[in-house]
Amino acid sequence: MQDITILLIIGLLAGILSGMLGIGGGIIIIPALVMLLGFSQQMAQGTSLVFLLPPIGIFAVLNYYKAGSVDFKAAGIMIITFVVGSYFSSKIAVMISQSVSKKIFAVFLITYAVKLLMDKS
Repeated sequence: MQDITILLIIGLLAGILSGMLGIGGGIIIIPALVMLLGFSQQMAQGTSLVFLLPPIGIFAVLNYYKAGSVDFKAAGIMIITFVVGSYFSSKIAVMISQSVSKKIFAVFLITYAVKLLMDKS
């Protein structure tokens, strides 16, 4: 149950940031699956690609699936909250100024970049 709760939160956070900043899978979902749920990098990438499946990522998902690196259950759980988060956050994002939006995006990218630089693995 704890893993499902974490997946729901990851999906919601990715949806909110996607709606507000136009980002999602690679920046939110993959690191969260690796750091919070212990997914391998390949499993996280394959699972994240399920979001892009229709129609953009179908061939990439097939390759990850054949290699055993897709968790469809985890992806399905996150898709639900991703849709909700992205819908409501996009309503907010279109009302804020471009200047504020750029600053939020920059702070997020800097924070993540520092985390990557400090990571020991």
